[in-house]
Amino acid sequence: MLKLQEDTESGNRSFTIDYDNNQFLKDGQPFRYVSGSIHYFRVMAAYWPDRLKKLRMAGFNAVQTVVEWSTHEPEQGNYLFTENQDLENFILTAQEQDLYVILRVGPYICAERDMGGLPYWLLKLHPNIRLRTSDPAFLNHVDAWMGVLLPRIRPLLYENGGPVIMVQVENEYGSSGLFQCDYQYTSHLRQLFQHHLGSSLVLFTVDNPSGNNLRCGKIPEVYATVDFGLDKDPEQQFEQQRLFEPRGPLVNSEFYPGWIDHWGEPHHTTQPKALVKGLDNILALNASVNMYMFHGGTSFGLTSGSNVGSKFQSCPTSYDYDAPVSEAGDPTVKYPLLREVIGKYLPVPHGPLPPTSPKGNYGKVALNAVGSLKALASFLPSVTAFWPQTFEELGVNSGLVIYSTTVPMRMPDPARLALNDLHDRAYVLVNGKLVGTLAREGDMSELPISAPRHATLDLVVESQGRVSIGRHLNDFKGLTTNVTLNGHVLMHWQMTALPLTDTSNLHTVISHFPQDILHSLTGTPRGGLTMYSGMFNITDEDPHPLDTFLKLDGWGKGIAWVNDFCLGRYWPDVGPQVTLYVPGAVMHRGDNTLLLLELERAPCNHPDSCFVTLQNHHQINGPTPPEF
Repeated sequence: MLKLQEDTESGNRSFTIDYDNNQFLKDGQPFRYVSGSIHYFRVMAAYWPDRLKKLRMAGFNAVQTVVEWSTHEPEQGNYLFTENQDLENFILTAQEQDLYVILRVGPYICAERDMGGLPYWLLKLHPNIRLRTSDPAFLNHVDAWMGVLLPRIRPLLYENGGPVIMVQVENEYGSSGLFQCDYQYTSHLRQLFQHHLGSSLVLFTVDNPSGNNLRCGKIPEVYATVDFGLDKDPEQQFEQQRLFEPRGPLVNSEFYPGWIDHWGEPHHTTQPKALVKGLDNILALNASVNMYMFHGGTSFGLTSGSNVGSKFQSCPTSYDYDAPVSEAGDPTVKYPLLREVIGKYLPVPHGPLPPTSPKGNYGKVALNAVGSLKALASFLPSVTAFWPQTFEELGVNSGLVIYSTTVPMRMPDPARLALNDLHDRAYVLVNGKLVGTLAREGDMSELPISAPRHATLDLVVESQGRVSIGRHLNDFKGLTTNVTLNGHVLMHWQMTALPLTDTSNLHTVISHFPQDILHSLTGTPRGGLTMYSGMFNITDEDPHPLDTFLKLDGWGKGIAWVNDFCLGRYWPDVGPQVTLYVPGAVMHRGDNTLLLLELERAPCNHPDSCFVTLQNHHQINGPTPPEF
């Protein structure tokens, strides 16, 4: 663990708002920040010094990060603050790189994360919970969580010798799309933060300044800031801030160099010159600003969320965001341009600009079928119930659940299978044969099937990430209502969860699988619903494993692991993300394992075609279907 810097006695350190002169004061002197967002949980801890140094070398003087409740408390009472979850180490690493820190501790963060960063077990414990409100069922857990988190942050505050200058309360609460403005909730958070962090810390909120967002999001005694992108006039946006903060510094807490991506949509980009001009216009108003994101990183594992607008849309694994530093940590064309414009207003560090890092071109990795999901599931515990249960009722955070039942009576041929409110995607099998797919994306909830009496009906249901914003945060996964066949409600279900993020358990299952049938147990004729594994070697000639990118030509949709580390979801068929980022930090010299769960199809009709490729370039702007 790094230690706090002691160059200034903590008693002489202060960070405040000077309302008379519309500015921040640091140690009594005028100060403004130009910060960039880096989410520590989207970057391997081994790379934190590199990414933070690149932020400082670009001229930024602060880093902004969000604190994700579900990362640190994935199950109730199970707290994680080590390795990639070591928030304190990230903060101290930022201080070591001469950066101040702005924390956004939620409890809700959005950030295109599963359930906006809230832990799924809130829904398990309280199915009727009203999230982001003064509902005691929610506030009691918030109080307990903040009682663990905030005492860890207090020693890291600027006044105590640390780099943390500001802490955000909630996140875009006025822009949340909730049914009401619960001022009791937001005031409770203010009091909670002040109790744990003291009354002198600068607390702030952020909201999009359109409509009534600022009115709903404003909290007494908490400084209100705004967020906006390139398509807005800074002067007009700051006029809206002035309606709620007549005096004090102008602040844009989220200035966007790119935007959110969804599966099936083109990758969002912005023109470098337009970005630089937009930042220049903000800084010319003597405003402070945070660039969201400076380095987007990766939603490793199954942590990416989804959105519901006119339709359901899930987010890809990459969170590149067309940021100044790419997903793999390389400066883009935007980087030197931003350094130049920031240099007009703040001193920038001397020294050469950071170069791109070399990438590994490790070539083809041959894969073999391990077995079908249905066969693997036979080695795992199951739950039986009269009605189908949601992931949350089963205590399952993410991944897959196999729902199985039998057809109780003779049905017309075909019969209409209906999965209303399916969350999110289901592969339908009758007597082990894949007969179709239903999906929330296209509102495809019904399928004609041939299902004779006593036939086995299996529904392999995938969660594609809980909704991250708006009124649909209570996004239960799996079969959320009864299943009907020609209007007849199906009962007596067996449910088996696949431990997709618990690879040690998964490998235990695989190791006990009968070896003589490994190559014969594929889930569908096209090789879907099947696990595949392979090995690749990194020679001793390499000083250390290099970052690389997993290319999945011919594969359909699934999840990938390297050495038990879940890289995330892949879906090259719909794009825009074609390859998965593989950090060198998850590999080692010698033999490395690669595991795929392929849900739809595999290019394995011939052994020579059953492979993936580890290449030295990323593809996150691939083609997308015209209609998806």
